[in-house]
Amino acid sequence: MSEPSVPAPSEQWLDAECRRLLAFGRHVVHPSGGAAWLDDDGAPDLSRPVYTWITSRTVHVFGLGALTGVEGSTSIATAALAGLRTTLHDPEHGGWFHAVDADGVPVEGTAKSCYDHAFVLLAASTAVVAGLPGASDLLAEASEVFGRHFWDESSGRVHDEWDRAWNASARYRGLNSTMHSLEALLAAGDVTGDRVWHDRAARIAAFAVELAGAHDGRLPEHFGPDWTVDLDLNRDRPDDPFKPFGATPGHGLEWSRLLLHVEATLGDAAPSGLLEASRALFDRAVADGWHADGEPGFVYTTDWSGAPVVRDRFHWVVAEGIAAAAALHRRTGEEGYADRYAEWWAYVDAHLRDVERGSWRHELDPANRPQASVWPGKPDLYHAVQATLLPRLPVAPSLATAVAVSERGRTGA
Repeated sequence: MSEPSVPAPSEQWLDAECRRLLAFGRHVVHPSGGAAWLDDDGAPDLSRPVYTWITSRTVHVFGLGALTGVEGSTSIATAALAGLRTTLHDPEHGGWFHAVDADGVPVEGTAKSCYDHAFVLLAASTAVVAGLPGASDLLAEASEVFGRHFWDESSGRVHDEWDRAWNASARYRGLNSTMHSLEALLAAGDVTGDRVWHDRAARIAAFAVELAGAHDGRLPEHFGPDWTVDLDLNRDRPDDPFKPFGATPGHGLEWSRLLLHVEATLGDAAPSGLLEASRALFDRAVADGWHADGEPGFVYTTDWSGAPVVRDRFHWVVAEGIAAAAALHRRTGEEGYADRYAEWWAYVDAHLRDVERGSWRHELDPANRPQASVWPGKPDLYHAVQATLLPRLPVAPSLATAVAVSERGRTGA
């Protein structure tokens, strides 16, 4: 375990960094509704479509900002939420398009993806906690759509994609949408009090435990319709932003944290082996991904022996490492996780925080120089904002509910 070069940031610093990140996104509302893709300076890139996943994440992070009293957050979250109810919503068949152009015409296909709908469910849950107008109606519809079309009761997992009219499900099954579904299910369960959401999250978590054990902590990302593992998908396109070839250390870290959330949420009713799997996923991600090629930072992907494949660095990976290390330290009290937490914040400060133009640089090359081959601009605050909040909160309940409880305790309201 390497020694951190600087002490871990204080809670005051984390709060200031959260506010700095949210200030970068103050112009995110798209004139057509929803949230815009932001460029390196935080200006809307109106040449790009309006995306459901970006809009949903905007509702989520600015809903969290509203709960923590960050000025302007409520109006931004409310405007983005309105985009989910209008611009991005499919008025004919229900659910949400992946993306629309400035005229509201669906682009990049009309398929309905679980990834998008999981983030709508998360956004709606956060919006309800934040008391945003229209939030309850959005949560009711998002819950109905997700439960009817994406949740597969027979497997205890999710369908990845449907056609626009919900007539045919794609054959592909994916761990990325499954992971974000688990996050949204925990949030929906906390907000609604309906145990069915937590029970579904538990079934997904048990599957992740099984996968981690079967593949030495390297989680397969891609599956066939019967959940048969496909270890070779996109071998010819290894840097695909949503379906990369090989194992993704960043997802191993994200799963590591999420399994602890499930354990803390369900208590005695949680699946067995969650802590052990969380440790194994964390250790494998660090061993394979961190400083794997002689330079600091996490490589994006590895092959099934742990050798780096895509060596570029992405901001979200170290953000998830920070959150996972904080959760494991809170769960176990072991100082090794605190050391990693401090070390990775030092990396963020040295390489990712853009103090001149704002936010975090989203993508670096293998020498930690800024590049924009996969993620041009700085479109997303979700991972970075959560990295500033999760370490300051208990492992359960989920983020928006925990922030609300913490703020009530702080203010005595």
